[in-house]
Amino acid sequence: MMSFLPKLLLVMLLAFPAHVVFRGAVVRGEDPTEDEEAAEDDATDQVADEDDEAEVEDDENAQLVEEREDEEEEPSAGEMRASPDADTAILFVKGEDFPANDVVKFLLGFTNKGSEDFVVDSLDASFRYPQDYQYYIQNFTALQLGMAVAPGRQATFEYSFVPAEPMGGRPFGLVVNLNYKDGEGNVFQDAVFNQTVTVTEREDGLDGETIFMYVFLSGLSLLVIVGLHQLLESRKRRRPAAKVEMGTSGHNDVDLSWIPQETLNHIMQSCRDKTSPKRSPRKRNKKRSGGSDE
Repeated sequence: MMSFLPKLLLVMLLAFPAHVVFRGAVVRGEDPTEDEEAAEDDATDQVADEDDEAEVEDDENAQLVEEREDEEEEPSAGEMRASPDADTAILFVKGEDFPANDVVKFLLGFTNKGSEDFVVDSLDASFRYPQDYQYYIQNFTALQLGMAVAPGRQATFEYSFVPAEPMGGRPFGLVVNLNYKDGEGNVFQDAVFNQTVTVTEREDGLDGETIFMYVFLSGLSLLVIVGLHQLLESRKRRRPAAKVEMGTSGHNDVDLSWIPQETLNHIMQSCRDKTSPKRSPRKRNKKRSGGSDE
Protein backbone atom coordinates (compact mmCIF):
# COMPACT_ATOMS: atom_id res chain seq x y z
CA MET A 1 0.00 0.00 0.00
CA MET A 2 2.77 2.38 0.84
CA SER A 3 4.47 1.68 -2.48
CA PHE A 4 1.30 2.55 -4.41
CA LEU A 5 0.99 6.08 -2.98
CA PRO A 6 4.04 7.59 -4.74
CA LYS A 7 2.80 6.34 -8.09
CA LEU A 8 -0.63 7.86 -7.48
CA LEU A 9 0.88 11.21 -6.55
CA LEU A 10 2.97 11.18 -9.72
CA VAL A 11 -0.10 10.52 -11.90
CA MET A 12 -2.03 13.33 -10.20
CA LEU A 13 0.84 15.76 -10.70
CA LEU A 14 0.95 14.99 -14.42
CA ALA A 15 -2.79 15.02 -14.98
CA PHE A 16 -3.59 18.26 -13.12
CA PRO A 17 -1.54 20.72 -15.32
CA ALA A 18 -2.86 19.12 -18.50
CA HIS A 19 -6.44 19.54 -17.25
CA VAL A 20 -5.85 23.17 -16.40
CA VAL A 21 -4.41 23.96 -19.83
CA PHE A 22 -7.19 22.18 -21.71
CA ARG A 23 -9.86 23.90 -19.66
CA GLY A 24 -8.33 27.34 -20.26
CA ALA A 25 -8.30 26.73 -24.00
CA VAL A 26 -11.94 25.67 -23.97
CA VAL A 27 -12.94 28.70 -21.91
CA ARG A 28 -11.23 31.12 -24.32
CA GLY A 29 -12.73 29.34 -27.31
CA GLU A 30 -9.39 29.16 -29.16
CA ASP A 31 -9.05 26.88 -32.16
CA PRO A 32 -5.58 26.12 -33.61
CA THR A 33 -6.98 25.71 -37.11
CA GLU A 34 -8.55 29.16 -36.96
CA ASP A 35 -5.19 30.73 -36.02
CA GLU A 36 -3.53 29.13 -39.01
CA GLU A 37 -6.28 30.34 -41.37
CA ALA A 38 -6.01 33.88 -39.99
CA ALA A 39 -2.24 33.90 -40.52
CA GLU A 40 -2.68 32.74 -44.11
CA ASP A 41 -5.27 35.46 -44.75
CA ASP A 42 -2.89 38.11 -43.37
CA ALA A 43 -0.07 36.90 -45.61
CA THR A 44 -2.34 36.96 -48.67
CA ASP A 45 -3.50 40.49 -47.87
CA GLN A 46 0.13 41.61 -47.44
CA VAL A 47 1.17 40.15 -50.81
CA ALA A 48 -1.79 41.81 -52.50
CA ASP A 49 -0.86 45.16 -50.94
CA GLU A 50 2.72 44.78 -52.14
CA ASP A 51 1.51 44.00 -55.68
CA ASP A 52 -0.69 47.08 -55.64
CA GLU A 53 2.21 49.25 -54.47
CA ALA A 54 4.49 47.83 -57.22
CA GLU A 55 1.85 48.57 -59.86
CA VAL A 56 1.51 52.14 -58.57
CA GLU A 57 5.28 52.62 -58.68
CA ASP A 58 5.44 51.27 -62.24
CA ASP A 59 2.71 53.68 -63.30
CA GLU A 60 4.56 56.58 -61.68
CA ASN A 61 7.84 55.60 -63.37
CA ALA A 62 6.13 55.38 -66.74
CA GLN A 63 4.62 58.82 -66.24
CA LEU A 64 8.02 60.26 -65.31
CA VAL A 65 9.61 58.74 -68.41
CA GLU A 66 6.88 60.20 -70.62
CA GLU A 67 7.29 63.60 -69.00
CA ARG A 68 11.05 63.51 -69.57
CA GLU A 69 10.57 62.56 -73.21
CA ASP A 70 8.13 65.42 -73.63
CA GLU A 71 10.61 67.80 -72.02
CA GLU A 72 13.36 66.61 -74.33
CA GLU A 73 11.17 67.03 -77.37
CA GLU A 74 10.10 70.50 -76.32
CA PRO A 75 13.11 72.87 -76.34
CA SER A 76 13.63 75.10 -73.36
CA ALA A 77 13.61 78.87 -73.56
CA GLY A 78 17.42 79.23 -73.79
CA GLU A 79 18.10 76.12 -75.90
CA MET A 80 18.28 76.21 -79.70
CA ARG A 81 17.18 73.44 -82.02
CA ALA A 82 17.76 72.60 -85.67
CA SER A 83 15.30 73.73 -88.28
CA PRO A 84 13.10 71.04 -89.86
CA ASP A 85 13.69 72.70 -93.24
CA ALA A 86 17.46 72.11 -93.12
CA ASP A 87 19.51 68.95 -93.37
CA THR A 88 23.18 68.45 -92.44
CA ALA A 89 25.79 65.74 -93.00
CA ILE A 90 29.41 65.37 -91.86
CA LEU A 91 32.32 63.47 -93.36
CA PHE A 92 35.76 63.09 -91.75
CA VAL A 93 38.48 63.18 -94.40
CA LYS A 94 40.78 60.62 -92.70
CA GLY A 95 38.02 58.58 -91.15
CA GLU A 96 37.05 58.74 -87.51
CA ASP A 97 40.68 58.70 -86.41
CA PHE A 98 41.76 61.50 -84.09
CA PRO A 99 45.55 61.43 -83.53
CA ALA A 100 46.91 63.76 -80.87
CA ASN A 101 48.88 66.81 -82.05
CA ASP A 102 47.78 66.19 -85.65
CA VAL A 103 45.30 67.92 -87.94
CA VAL A 104 41.77 66.45 -88.04
CA LYS A 105 39.74 67.66 -91.02
CA PHE A 106 36.08 67.13 -91.90
CA LEU A 107 33.57 68.37 -94.47
CA LEU A 108 30.10 69.50 -93.44
CA GLY A 109 27.24 69.57 -95.94
CA PHE A 110 24.19 71.84 -95.50
CA THR A 111 20.98 71.42 -97.53
CA ASN A 112 18.14 73.95 -97.59
CA LYS A 113 14.85 72.03 -97.95
CA GLY A 114 12.59 74.97 -97.17
CA SER A 115 11.17 77.84 -99.16
CA GLU A 116 13.24 80.61 -97.54
CA ASP A 117 16.91 81.46 -97.50
CA PHE A 118 19.16 80.33 -94.67
CA VAL A 119 22.24 82.25 -93.59
CA VAL A 120 24.96 80.01 -92.10
CA ASP A 121 26.70 82.08 -89.43
CA SER A 122 29.43 79.92 -87.87
CA LEU A 123 30.75 76.44 -87.29
CA ASP A 124 32.46 75.37 -84.05
CA ALA A 125 33.77 72.21 -82.41
CA SER A 126 34.84 71.24 -78.90
CA PHE A 127 35.90 68.31 -76.74
CA ARG A 128 33.66 67.63 -73.76
CA TYR A 129 33.92 65.49 -70.63
CA PRO A 130 32.45 62.10 -71.69
CA GLN A 131 30.40 61.66 -68.48
CA ASP A 132 28.98 65.18 -68.58
CA TYR A 133 28.93 67.11 -71.86
CA GLN A 134 28.46 70.42 -70.03
CA TYR A 135 32.17 70.45 -69.08
CA TYR A 136 34.53 71.67 -71.81
CA ILE A 137 37.93 70.00 -72.11
CA GLN A 138 39.21 71.76 -75.26
CA ASN A 139 37.34 74.43 -77.17
CA PHE A 140 38.41 75.02 -80.78
CA THR A 141 38.20 78.26 -82.74
CA ALA A 142 34.83 78.96 -84.33
CA LEU A 143 34.79 79.34 -88.11
CA GLN A 144 32.88 82.47 -89.14
CA LEU A 145 31.01 81.82 -92.43
CA GLY A 146 28.18 84.28 -93.11
CA MET A 147 27.05 82.40 -96.24
CA ALA A 148 23.50 82.47 -97.61
CA VAL A 149 22.00 79.22 -98.93
CA ALA A 150 19.00 79.54 -101.24
CA PRO A 151 16.03 77.12 -101.16
CA GLY A 152 16.83 73.79 -102.76
CA ARG A 153 20.58 74.51 -102.75
CA GLN A 154 23.47 72.86 -100.93
CA ALA A 155 26.67 74.18 -99.39
CA THR A 156 29.80 72.42 -98.13
CA PHE A 157 32.11 73.76 -95.45
CA GLU A 158 35.57 72.59 -94.43
CA TYR A 159 36.77 72.67 -90.83
CA SER A 160 39.95 71.41 -89.16
CA PHE A 161 41.26 71.25 -85.60
CA VAL A 162 44.24 69.81 -83.73
CA PRO A 163 43.73 67.74 -80.52
CA ALA A 164 46.22 68.57 -77.80
CA GLU A 165 49.12 66.17 -77.36
CA PRO A 166 48.42 65.35 -73.65
CA MET A 167 44.95 64.10 -74.65
CA GLY A 168 46.33 61.07 -76.50
CA GLY A 169 44.92 57.69 -75.50
CA ARG A 170 41.77 59.06 -73.78
CA PRO A 171 38.07 59.19 -74.74
CA PHE A 172 36.32 62.54 -75.11
CA GLY A 173 32.97 63.77 -76.31
CA LEU A 174 33.26 65.57 -79.65
CA VAL A 175 30.54 68.13 -80.35
CA VAL A 176 30.28 69.92 -83.72
CA ASN A 177 27.67 72.70 -83.89
CA LEU A 178 26.41 74.57 -86.96
CA ASN A 179 24.76 77.93 -86.26
CA TYR A 180 22.42 79.45 -88.86
CA LYS A 181 19.25 81.55 -89.14
CA ASP A 182 16.35 81.95 -91.53
CA GLY A 183 15.00 85.01 -93.32
CA GLU A 184 12.80 85.99 -90.36
CA GLY A 185 15.78 86.13 -88.00
CA ASN A 186 15.06 82.90 -86.13
CA VAL A 187 18.35 81.42 -84.87
CA PHE A 188 18.96 77.66 -85.11
CA GLN A 189 21.75 75.39 -83.96
CA ASP A 190 22.33 71.88 -85.25
CA ALA A 191 24.57 69.44 -83.34
CA VAL A 192 25.95 67.80 -86.46
CA PHE A 193 28.23 65.44 -84.50
CA ASN A 194 27.76 64.56 -80.84
CA GLN A 195 29.54 61.33 -79.96
CA THR A 196 32.33 59.97 -77.79
CA VAL A 197 35.62 59.48 -79.66
CA THR A 198 39.08 58.30 -78.62
CA VAL A 199 42.11 60.47 -79.25
CA THR A 200 44.96 58.21 -80.32
CA GLU A 201 48.62 58.79 -79.60
CA ARG A 202 50.58 60.06 -82.58
CA GLU A 203 53.05 57.48 -83.89
CA ASP A 204 56.06 59.57 -84.88
CA GLY A 205 59.70 58.59 -84.96
CA LEU A 206 60.82 61.94 -83.53
CA ASP A 207 58.77 62.31 -80.41
CA GLY A 208 60.28 63.27 -77.07
CA GLU A 209 60.60 59.73 -75.77
CA THR A 210 62.40 58.53 -78.89
CA ILE A 211 64.85 61.45 -78.81
CA PHE A 212 65.58 60.82 -75.14
CA MET A 213 66.17 57.14 -75.89
CA TYR A 214 68.63 57.98 -78.68
CA VAL A 215 70.52 60.44 -76.45
CA PHE A 216 70.67 57.89 -73.66
CA LEU A 217 72.00 55.17 -75.97
CA SER A 218 74.62 57.55 -77.41
CA GLY A 219 75.83 58.49 -73.94
CA LEU A 220 75.94 54.84 -72.90
CA SER A 221 77.99 53.94 -76.00
CA LEU A 222 80.43 56.77 -75.31
CA LEU A 223 80.79 55.63 -71.73
CA VAL A 224 81.57 52.06 -72.86
CA ILE A 225 84.21 53.32 -75.33
CA VAL A 226 85.92 55.42 -72.64
CA GLY A 227 85.89 52.45 -70.27
CA LEU A 228 87.51 50.17 -72.84
CA HIS A 229 90.17 52.80 -73.56
CA GLN A 230 90.99 53.13 -69.88
CA LEU A 231 91.21 49.35 -69.54
CA LEU A 232 93.67 49.06 -72.43
CA GLU A 233 95.81 51.88 -71.04
CA SER A 234 95.97 50.22 -67.65
CA ARG A 235 97.08 46.95 -69.22
CA LYS A 236 99.82 48.71 -71.15
CA ARG A 237 101.12 50.31 -67.97
CA ARG A 238 101.32 46.96 -66.23
CA ARG A 239 103.62 45.47 -68.92
CA PRO A 240 107.39 45.47 -67.99
CA ALA A 241 109.59 47.94 -69.89
CA ALA A 242 112.01 46.48 -72.48
CA LYS A 243 115.59 46.25 -71.26
CA VAL A 244 118.15 48.15 -73.33
CA GLU A 245 121.83 47.43 -72.88
CA MET A 246 123.77 50.65 -72.61
CA GLY A 247 127.23 49.11 -72.72
CA THR A 248 130.11 50.13 -70.47
CA SER A 249 130.38 53.71 -71.66
CA GLY A 250 127.75 55.04 -69.33
CA HIS A 251 128.94 53.27 -66.18
CA ASN A 252 131.22 55.09 -63.76
CA ASP A 253 131.96 52.10 -61.59
CA VAL A 254 134.42 50.52 -64.10
CA ASP A 255 137.94 50.13 -62.76
CA LEU A 256 140.48 51.47 -65.32
CA SER A 257 143.45 51.76 -63.02
CA TRP A 258 145.16 48.73 -64.52
CA ILE A 259 145.40 50.43 -67.95
CA PRO A 260 148.46 52.64 -68.49
CA GLN A 261 147.84 56.36 -68.66
CA GLU A 262 149.33 56.75 -72.14
CA THR A 263 147.03 54.10 -73.48
CA LEU A 264 144.05 55.79 -71.87
CA ASN A 265 145.06 59.14 -73.40
CA HIS A 266 145.38 57.58 -76.80
CA ILE A 267 141.92 55.96 -76.47
CA MET A 268 140.33 59.22 -75.35
CA GLN A 269 141.97 61.12 -78.21
CA SER A 270 140.69 58.63 -80.77
CA CYS A 271 137.19 58.89 -79.31
CA ARG A 272 137.32 62.66 -79.60
CA ASP A 273 138.47 62.48 -83.18
CA LYS A 274 135.58 60.18 -84.05
CA THR A 275 132.98 62.38 -82.39
CA SER A 276 134.33 65.67 -83.77
CA PRO A 277 132.89 66.88 -87.11
CA LYS A 278 134.96 66.11 -90.16
CA ARG A 279 136.84 68.93 -91.75
CA SER A 280 136.15 69.90 -95.34
CA PRO A 281 138.88 69.30 -98.02
CA ARG A 282 139.23 73.02 -98.61
CA LYS A 283 140.23 73.69 -95.01
CA ARG A 284 142.70 70.84 -95.16
CA ASN A 285 144.24 72.25 -98.33
CA LYS A 286 144.54 75.68 -96.71
CA LYS A 287 146.31 74.20 -93.73
CA ARG A 288 148.62 72.22 -95.95
CA SER A 289 149.43 75.26 -98.07
CA GLY A 290 150.08 77.31 -94.97
CA GLY A 291 152.40 74.67 -93.61
CA SER A 292 154.38 74.56 -96.86
CA ASP A 293 154.86 78.37 -96.81
CA GLU A 294 156.38 78.18 -93.42
